[in-house]
Amino acid sequence: MPAPPLHVRFYPFVSINNTIRLRQGELYIRLSDLLEGAPETVLHSIAHILLAKLYRKPVDRGHSARYRRYVASHDVAAKARLVRQMRGRKHIRSARGHHYHLEEIFDDLNRRFFHGLLGRPQLTWSQNHARSSLGHYDPAHNAIVISRVFDHPRVPRYAVEYILFHEMLHLKHPVKLNGSRRCVHSREFRAEEKLFPELEQACKFLRMV
Repeated sequence: MPAPPLHVRFYPFVSINNTIRLRQGELYIRLSDLLEGAPETVLHSIAHILLAKLYRKPVDRGHSARYRRYVASHDVAAKARLVRQMRGRKHIRSARGHHYHLEEIFDDLNRRFFHGLLGRPQLTWSQNHARSSLGHYDPAHNAIVISRVFDHPRVPRYAVEYILFHEMLHLKHPVKLNGSRRCVHSREFRAEEKLFPELEQACKFLRMV
């Protein structure tokens, strides 16, 4: 069976992303322009991964590991953060909520746990009352976003403090590459997280949210 006609182009995605579509018997592939100049072995792995996903076949672990190592390498990851910052939009609304002010809480936590040495990133409550994500730190935009669902009088302050404290630890301990795997919560991260005095109460409360 002959291979279908192939159309490949590099595309300026906001982040590293690759897509494949089969339309009227022809394959259309779009690769992140951040991958221009990637080694031939990496491009071969990308082709394997895309075709496996298209035809719902298992992805070879070797190809998957090679691709993850490349995109997580220091140079590519740094370029991806810069491009995301330039191309992407980050909706920063306000650190001041109806009941809690994130900048005040950040400064208090910074003094208590970080000797005041953490530079304050952009702080904002989320646009909606998301429950799927308590909060996140976005290194590309140097921003911490906390779900607006916690800006409520029934939410104890220690719960908001813990969520923000957790994201501040991401600011202090960036994601590391361990072989081909990304280490999001390092041993140092976990050890410092346990220093939060109301950790048990906060986790118990958040499990009920």
